[in-house]
Amino acid sequence: MDLSLIAEAVVLGILTGAVYALMASGLTLIFGVMDIINIAQGAFVVLGAYLSYVLAQHLHIDLFVGLLITMPVMFGLGVFVEWAFIRPLKRDRIMLSILVTYAIAIIIEGLLGRIFSTDLVRLDAWYATRSFNLFGFYIGYIYLFAFLLSVVLLGALYLILYRTKFGASLRAATQNRTAAQLIGIDVERVSALTFGIGVALTAAGGVAFGATNSFNPGSHYDLISRLLVIIVLGGMGSLGGALIASFGMLVIEDVTAVVWEPKWSTTVFFILLVLVLVVRPQGLFGQLAGRKE
Repeated sequence: MDLSLIAEAVVLGILTGAVYALMASGLTLIFGVMDIINIAQGAFVVLGAYLSYVLAQHLHIDLFVGLLITMPVMFGLGVFVEWAFIRPLKRDRIMLSILVTYAIAIIIEGLLGRIFSTDLVRLDAWYATRSFNLFGFYIGYIYLFAFLLSVVLLGALYLILYRTKFGASLRAATQNRTAAQLIGIDVERVSALTFGIGVALTAAGGVAFGATNSFNPGSHYDLISRLLVIIVLGGMGSLGGALIASFGMLVIEDVTAVVWEPKWSTTVFFILLVLVLVVRPQGLFGQLAGRKE
């Protein structure tokens, strides 16, 4: 076995894992604050990729520069979706949120299919097809740039959560919504902004995903399955767990593809997921007890 190939797989898994960590952080943040499982998260990623595609193809705006446009747009869309479709859910929020957000995902898929057709496309830029030599193996520039972007945005998310008044309100709502309301926190406002942030992060994920994979409106099915696995493994509502699970998942997949066969890469991860959940049903960093209301 060529150790250099394994090393390359580990590096690639870490670089790609950061992007999945970014997308999963938005999903687990929404669940932690709102008890909402956003099945539409994958569709939002694909939507973000198509927005970047339009800006790059028709306005010749660089993919990463375009995030200055797409992230605010996706944030606004997230706030609207929370206000129009999520906020009215007062009972059985988890169950109903699955149905509502799945319907939103289908609507997004249908609209994208109507506008762009179902043909596969890919985001194009000079760094999407070029690579550089790192200790004897080649890494695509897009993977490095996406990794750096993810680190910056995850760092910004950390600062928001732990260095701002809004972050304190968000963490209070995560621990106990009712108690947060009793001490004067506007939980509905916090929920809307949280959903908006979670959706805004999908715009960045869409750039990385669309530049490294061919995609069409139906690509969200595979994406959301991966993101749900990540937050379940890490522990529902645990940002730290989502980060560790993202890196672990992508490294295991890439190393398995090199050591064994590519077709077994995802299967091996799901086997490990089952084994972990047998020992810890709450995930790596989750809690067995339900959150107090």
